[in-house]
Amino acid sequence: MTETLAAMAEAVLRTADGHEKAALSQSLAARWQSSREAGAPLDIGTATPPDRPARPARPELLDPRDVPRRRPGSPAGRIAMLHAVAHIELNAIDLHWDIVARFTATRMPPGFYDDWVKAAAEESRHFKLVTGVLEAHGSHYGALPAHAGMWRAAEDTMDDLMGRLAVVPMVLEARGLDVTPDMIALFEKAGDEKAVEALRVIYAEEVGHVAYGSKWFHFLCGRHELDPKDTFHGLVRRYFHGALKPPFNEEKRAEAGLPPEFYWPLAENRATSAR
Repeated sequence: MTETLAAMAEAVLRTADGHEKAALSQSLAARWQSSREAGAPLDIGTATPPDRPARPARPELLDPRDVPRRRPGSPAGRIAMLHAVAHIELNAIDLHWDIVARFTATRMPPGFYDDWVKAAAEESRHFKLVTGVLEAHGSHYGALPAHAGMWRAAEDTMDDLMGRLAVVPMVLEARGLDVTPDMIALFEKAGDEKAVEALRVIYAEEVGHVAYGSKWFHFLCGRHELDPKDTFHGLVRRYFHGALKPPFNEEKRAEAGLPPEFYWPLAENRATSAR
């Protein structure tokens, strides 16, 4: 049977161990890229991705209200923050492969697949970087409970590619651009150079992931002759549970192709000053 990109994506989604998932993700991304560079790209194919990706036995997944809160300025609080980032990155690996596997019925240019495979490979590197920092501090991914709701956006948009693009890269990953500078400052204050280095890599590369979402969202709006701003507002109100939370990192959001008129009308408190 000929190997296809969709089948490769499904294989990542069905891999439970985080480190094995990240390694497989990087290996398969390199295989796709080499096939593209050789002028003989793999077929996209079709897949049957699971409704939820395979997960390790640990961490225990809790309702967000039940995840213990720790002071971010304390050593234990910084470990908890790194653990939460590792959990986000693991979910991001799956989110990017899921968009490859789940929406093959929608005809998209090869560049669509290039972008999300590249993003998945970068999220895999982010997971490795953050888990490496955790291990340097004597901890590991799975040592603490984690947020059980991370996959909700994927479940809500499993039949809606435009909804997926609106909510995952253009809302959730854009939120990362807002909060990461303060995280970097916190670890700088603590003198944790390894954590700062990892977070700076994540911060730089997440701009590209938000940009991929914006680019392909606008592409589909153009295909269907839809107004991008109004369509974005409608999809976020439909699929995202709650208002967007300022302050916003307007500089990095603009760099990623998200102008203020996209997100400020959806803000929790529009009177709050922007970053």
